[in-house]
Amino acid sequence: MNASTASAKQQPQAPIKQRRNPSKLSIREAAWGYLFILPVVLGLAIFYMVPSAASLFLSFTAWDGMSSPVFNGIDNFAQLAADGKFTRSLLNTLLYTIATVPLSIAFAVILAVLLNQKIKGMVLYRTLYFIPVITMPIAVGMVWKWLYNSEFGLINFVLGTLHLPQPNWLFDEKFALFSIVIVSVWTSIGYNAVILLSGLQGISASYYEAASLDGAGTLYRFFRITLPLLTPSLFFVLVMSFINSFQVFDLVFIMMGQQSSLLDSTRTVVYNIWEDGFKYFNMGYASAQAFILFIIILVITAFQMYFQKRWVHYQ
Repeated sequence: MNASTASAKQQPQAPIKQRRNPSKLSIREAAWGYLFILPVVLGLAIFYMVPSAASLFLSFTAWDGMSSPVFNGIDNFAQLAADGKFTRSLLNTLLYTIATVPLSIAFAVILAVLLNQKIKGMVLYRTLYFIPVITMPIAVGMVWKWLYNSEFGLINFVLGTLHLPQPNWLFDEKFALFSIVIVSVWTSIGYNAVILLSGLQGISASYYEAASLDGAGTLYRFFRITLPLLTPSLFFVLVMSFINSFQVFDLVFIMMGQQSSLLDSTRTVVYNIWEDGFKYFNMGYASAQAFILFIIILVITAFQMYFQKRWVHYQ
């Protein structure tokens, strides 16, 4: 036996990769897994994917909801470009979103910080602040409509007691949209606060202990520790708030009514879609508006997803 043969025998041989066949147990587990997610997949397909595809098809047709759709190409989209009512609704929706999203998130952050304190009865406070979220929008709109009443409403009564101006909230073009913004912020604070509260409770107390040992004050700890570590929850709340704001409909429908002379000052895109589709039975034109709204929400969401890496800090 020469030296080369001996050295070859001494070198460790690479292990032979054996092909692993999936066992019956793993196949059974995978089958049960797909079975459990099947209801969700079916629901997503039936109630979201199929209607979305149908809406996209109808946006290129003229259809009254009864007869067969007639393909008309891009006529609906060309009509949208010259439709002043749609442009006004898009502007109102944008103004509503710009006002609602920052206010709701700012108040939700403050509320979440307060609810995160260890004080007596905190569970009751958290429940009370979450009640507007689970209240039906119709009930919320009707109650606030009475509160905004210029003659008998509680809000103007309090303002009059304080010798402050008493606006005609829902019948003044200057205040109509702002009145709906107030209600929307009030209803969304509880949901956003719960999400942010869960984020606050996930921040390790060691960060605050180390900052306290270094002499950091309350404001310094809030802006240097709490807010940066809360950005994942803030990002989720921001994305969902934008999506919900662009889809506002129920509050405008309930509080302004269909015959209000100031409806155009509060008209939103979704209200416009409902009116053209289910009031005037112009389903193809309404579907075109829905597709434009989908593109707007998609672009804004993609923009937020792209730039999140610049300000969202994960632990």
